[in-house]
Amino acid sequence: MEYKRFNNTIVARIDYGEEILEKLMEICEKEQVKLANVNALGAINEFTVGLFDTSEKKYYSKDYTGDFEIVSLTGSITTMNGKLYTHIHLSASDIENKVYGGHLSKAIVSATCEMFIHISDGIVDREFNEETGLNLLKFE
Repeated sequence: MEYKRFNNTIVARIDYGEEILEKLMEICEKEQVKLANVNALGAINEFTVGLFDTSEKKYYSKDYTGDFEIVSLTGSITTMNGKLYTHIHLSASDIENKVYGGHLSKAIVSATCEMFIHISDGIVDREFNEETGLNLLKFE
């Protein structure tokens, strides 16, 4: 992985074999990012995405392997209890242009991943919400 910061934007290249969420966290920790919007594209060969079942208040995840193009990777960086918190969604297409997606748990780069991290001033925290079963944005 390599990256460069331009004021409030970080442009990163995540390389073959690297896990996207791990590298995103590494960059944010090193650059002290507490609030940001993330978007990326590239190619992956292994990923796990999930769906939150609102009635059960539980995530269901599915693993995929093979050749996939990242159609869209988007999400946010916030904090929860003083620690970095990522909320990232991924859509990826296969050779037949079928798209699979959801809440991202893991993605391994097969060629490259080009990521833009757009930093905002401030901090937005999260807290667990009993009603939804999710960690929701908390504004002070």
